[in-house]
Amino acid sequence: MRRKLAAGNWKMNGLAAGLAEVQTLAQTHPNDTVDILLCPPATLLDRMSATCAGSAIKTGGQDCHMATTGAHTGDTSAQMLADAGAGYVILGHSERRTDHAESDGMVHSKTKAAWDAGLVAIVCVGETEAERTADKTLDIIAGQMSGSIPNGAIGVNLVVAYEPVWAIGTGLVPTLDQIGEVHDFMRTLLIRRFGEDAGQSIRLLYGGSVKPANATEIFDVSNVDGALVGGASLKAADFSGIITALEASV
Repeated sequence: MRRKLAAGNWKMNGLAAGLAEVQTLAQTHPNDTVDILLCPPATLLDRMSATCAGSAIKTGGQDCHMATTGAHTGDTSAQMLADAGAGYVILGHSERRTDHAESDGMVHSKTKAAWDAGLVAIVCVGETEAERTADKTLDIIAGQMSGSIPNGAIGVNLVVAYEPVWAIGTGLVPTLDQIGEVHDFMRTLLIRRFGEDAGQSIRLLYGGSVKPANATEIFDVSNVDGALVGGASLKAADFSGIITALEASV
């Protein structure tokens, strides 16, 4: 059985005062029937990891460099994330692909670097609105997965998150049939490439305007093993509702 995962991406949000929300979340969900993950900005990672110590909440980074060390001003290596307490790292988010021109090849290299540092890579894939309208969604997903995920993927080192670009932070959500089509397709691709056991062990998350109000129906969709949540993960009350819905789906 794949263990469910509720992952929160704080993006470029959060100061030290926000750690109070993390403490509240940890107190609200003291048990670990599902995995709970928060990925704060790098400035908060060490302090959030300390805040979450002994709780059910794990922490992760939002990106890493493909190199271990070097002259890369402003970048953070996977080893640095692990040293700050991270167990996961988000890679290839559409905002990184767009704002920083990250290619599938770059995401591939970063994923290998994350694995070398002992981190679980959450590799993001997703189509734009124009690509969805042109009926290219599955082609885009297949290309991104092929180019971004290295050989050797298995459930202990990889999570794949489907985030349709047009649904991130817009309030727009694909239909349940559309979500199911993509998640079933991703599962088929993983099994075809990595074999039945490995392909079935890799968790698939849905991301894109997930809220407590729609989480239950999304988590009932085939091959949805949890969610990658943006804005709703910043407040304990909002993220708790999503976690509760995920726990109910177990």
